[in-house]
Parts: sequence; C-alpha cells; structure tokens
Amino acid sequence: MKVAVLGAGAIGAYVGAALHRAGADVHLIARGPHLAAMRQHGVRVLSPRGDFTARAHATDDPADIGPVDYVFLGLKANSYAACGPLIEPLLHDGTAVVAAQNGIPWWYFHRHGGPHDGHRVESVDPDGAVSAVIAPERAIGCVVYAATELEGPGVVRHLEGTRFSIGEPDRSVSKRCLDLSEAMVAGGLKCPVEPDLRNDIWLKLLGNISFNPISALARATMRQMCLHGGTRKVIEIMMTETLTVAEALGCEVGVSIERRLAGAEKVGDHRTSTLQDLERGKPLELDVLLAAVVELAEITGVQVPTLRTVHAISDLLALRSAA
Repeated sequence: MKVAVLGAGAIGAYVGAALHRAGADVHLIARGPHLAAMRQHGVRVLSPRGDFTARAHATDDPADIGPVDYVFLGLKANSYAACGPLIEPLLHDGTAVVAAQNGIPWWYFHRHGGPHDGHRVESVDPDGAVSAVIAPERAIGCVVYAATELEGPGVVRHLEGTRFSIGEPDRSVSKRCLDLSEAMVAGGLKCPVEPDLRNDIWLKLLGNISFNPISALARATMRQMCLHGGTRKVIEIMMTETLTVAEALGCEVGVSIERRLAGAEKVGDHRTSTLQDLERGKPLELDVLLAAVVELAEITGVQVPTLRTVHAISDLLALRSAA
C-alpha cells in the first residue's frame, strides 16, 4: 500500500507515522523547518500509548512520489480548491482521497440518495472548485477523534484518542475502506468503517459548530465557555438548531446536548483550533463548520436564527483577521 500524506502536520504526520509503522509505503508532504526535521530525524511521536519514531520519506514535491493508492489530506478544508498542483502528481485512476476534515465535506450529497442527491453545497464547494480538483468519486470520508499537536519541527504530541472513522459516500463497505482500516489498525489506530459516516460528521460538528466560533469571538477556552451561563445557553441553542438540520437530512447523532456539554467541560482549558488559528493569524475554517449548515438549513426549510447570527458575526471576524 502506497500512501501520500498531503499536509503532514500534527494529524497528518501522526497518521503517516502509524501507517509507516504498519509497513505501508508512506510519503509525507510538508515544508519549512518541519519538513527539514522529518527528513533528518523522521517523525517523532510522543504519546501516552508509547513514544516511537517513523522514518518515512518526506518531501515538498509530490512529483518525487508519483501516483499512490491513497492520499490522506491533512490540509484545512479551505485549502482544498487550491491544492490541484500538489495532488495531481499523486493520482492514478484508482487513487482514493481520504479527507480528514471537520464540518460538512464537499462530497456530502454525492450518492446521497433522496431529493438532494448530487446537490452542491456552495459554501464548501464554490462553483464546484473543490470537485474540479478532487472528484467526489475519489473521496473516502474521515472523521477524526484524535487530538494531536506539533510540539516542535518533526515532533508530534499525541494527546488523546486514536479513532479515525471512515466511510464511503454511497454507504457501501468497500474494499478500499477495509484495506485502509486494516493498515490503520495495524499501526495502532482505531479505524471503523461506518456504513453511514454522515452520522459521525454531525456528531463531531455538534461541538465544532458552536464551540469553535464562540471561542474565537470570546477568546475563551472550552471550560470557560461551558461555565459561563450566557455562553453555555447560546451553545445549547446552536446545538439544538444543528440537530434539527441533521434530522431533516435523515441523520441521527445519538448523543444528548447535555452529555456533549459535559464532555466538553471535562476537556478543561483547551483552546479550539479556530481560536488557535486566530491567534496565529491563520485563515479561520468557518465555512465548512457554520456557513454550510446555514446553507443546509435553507434547503431543508429549518429555522436557525442563532446559527445565522453567530455566522454573521464570526464571518466578519474571519474577514477582518484575514485583512
């Protein structure tokens, strides 16, 4: 199995290191000091489950790698439309693209069935720009439940969780998913093949859609948002509206809002990825988290006034931070 990790940051390098440990032919694509460190010393993973080092091939030029069986996308979703020159050298007719992203993916309605089958979600695939680069037929969905961070160039700190749920847009249990799952498990990860990954997408989105924009607007940690009565109430309403949209699309999350809040509170003073991006001057990945759900509410006729309000304010924040 030949795998390229495009965007070998904290999550991508962690997955690549695990697959390399399982015996896969892994190629990590990165840049800067992180790339230099991986070339010289490999990827060093520091984990409560045991530290290890994986000396996979690392490069900044996908042409050095050539076509692969799987491309694991570790990029932010708002970078997908522009990644064509990087991903094209990695593709052959059967290459699968594993999109490890938060929020609503560009392939969401591909082979979905029902009245919305084939509908393009404009917020995440504007004018089909992402589909033109990554055909939905190539997509394997991936919902990440692992938490990692780059402690330094070439050094990944694994904090918690090893689950990477994967699934086909058409809900089949395909050979390519089963083969990838087997390799991920051999590398020490959990990788269930879900018959309908969309349920997992909404489960994770329930937290991301509320905590991420509010954390950026309030400059607050998970614990702070949960303990503040007013903010907690806003988050409860956002979650309720999100569940209503999910149910209108035939998805069941299976976790209560109170349980979701209790779990978030236990995380403690963790800064969401959106807050970290804001502090580092990076683009805010809010279209796939918030704008897309507002768009889905429109096509399903669901009223989401609080999501619309938070979207309007956080969208202005994103525009100002990018200026």
